[in-house]
Amino acid sequence: MASSHDEDANSVSAQLAGLDLTNLYGSIDKHNVHGLNLTVPEDAQNIIKPWDEREDTSKFAESGVDDQIIIHVPFTQNVRLRSVLLKLGRGEMTPRRLRIYANRTNIVDFSEAEDITPQLNISLLEGETAVHEYPLRAASFANVHSLSLFFSDSVGGDMLRLYYIGFRGDSRSQRKEGTEKLEIPAANAADARLIDRLQEKSGGQQTTAR
Repeated sequence: MASSHDEDANSVSAQLAGLDLTNLYGSIDKHNVHGLNLTVPEDAQNIIKPWDEREDTSKFAESGVDDQIIIHVPFTQNVRLRSVLLKLGRGEMTPRRLRIYANRTNIVDFSEAEDITPQLNISLLEGETAVHEYPLRAASFANVHSLSLFFSDSVGGDMLRLYYIGFRGDSRSQRKEGTEKLEIPAANAADARLIDRLQEKSGGQQTTAR
């Protein structure tokens, strides 16, 4: 018969299994997320969702005039990014190209974005209906306070749709916590006295080289 301790441990394991502990949703300054060329400007914030809502299709963002969208995502603290998570529109509304600019809060229009070299320029998968993860070069995204994501080139050429944007990595506070857990505790008083005696004994036996 399983003990209550085992049951508690299993319960915690089950809860952790449903979590993505590297997801950076909690480090996104969601209220300041905004987009360019959206049919509804506020929809930029609707596609920044918690991990457990990543497959939800009731909230999305669509392009307005053509098949280009820029989503600006600021973070509440500097983060190190390892990947971007995307759930894209289906069929003709699937964007096929993504350019990512790190720490470029001054991008205000599409012509300006075209003139700047992005940290990442990738082709997106077509026909993918679930959330897909795109790895990032760690060296290019090691100390990021904001991202600008430029989606373009939809399959149909007229409009594009986005359902979910997320990120994996770690924040400065997470790295600090990890470092603190690796620190070795100071020796206790008994160990300290033993070390002192050994050092004194060793010192008394030392001779000076001539």
